[in-house]
Amino acid sequence: MSNNGNKSIYLPENATVLKNRPMTRTEAYFEFKLDSGSELGHMPGQFAEISVPGIGEAPISVSSSPTAGGSFEMVVRKAGNVTAALHAVAEGQKIGVRGPFGTSFPVETEMKGKDILFICGGIGLVPLRSAINYVLDKRGNYGNVTILSGTKTPAERLFTDELEKWQERQDVTLLESVDTADEGWKGNTGVITTLIPKVTIDPANTVTLICGPPIMYKFVLLELMKIPVDFQNVYVSLERHMKCGVGKCGHCQINGLYACQDGPVFRYADIAKVREAI
Repeated sequence: MSNNGNKSIYLPENATVLKNRPMTRTEAYFEFKLDSGSELGHMPGQFAEISVPGIGEAPISVSSSPTAGGSFEMVVRKAGNVTAALHAVAEGQKIGVRGPFGTSFPVETEMKGKDILFICGGIGLVPLRSAINYVLDKRGNYGNVTILSGTKTPAERLFTDELEKWQERQDVTLLESVDTADEGWKGNTGVITTLIPKVTIDPANTVTLICGPPIMYKFVLLELMKIPVDFQNVYVSLERHMKCGVGKCGHCQINGLYACQDGPVFRYADIAKVREAI
């Protein structure tokens, strides 16, 4: 549910595109600001509906932390008519925003005082970046912070400047991997699960956040079972084909669950036996 005070969840607010910058061959980084001057009001893990006048709207994860304030950031993969149109929107132009919607990572509840393990696969870094920066901005509230990030190739890495800053921090452990290396890549080569045995995890005191392509979840969870972690302390963000964002259209239904309202963030223990969830 939106926290921005709109009378209707169906009416978008006007926002201005402050930045539109290419990141990879298919992804672009955006910074938006609501014309009302109010905050988006999101928490890490939530999404908003972004509309391009005359084209339509699409659900997009919020990538910035609410601790930043003012504007908010998203990364958009060009994957259809709406996202292609959004890539073509110039800085200074207007778009529509509905939201924020969905559940969020428990940064102010279950995660407080715990070690945090982030497992980011490909574009899964986008929603997890919101939670990572939230934790780093309130660093004293959490224990050890470990970030595992994997992409198919070095060219698909996102937020490379931030990855370097996280790497340099003394209070963060960051490990990266690519499925296929190029001549310039000096880091780990292999799927993201090859990073998990390289880190020390206290299963009784660690909350794990996972986001990535659907095929990744099964193998990451199998690797975590070897530690073993408690699935009560594992949270997954499910990337589904959401459309309306408010549970009306049924596009994101997973048996009796709606990813747009019951998720996109789920405690894994709650959905472990739900068919087609993972």
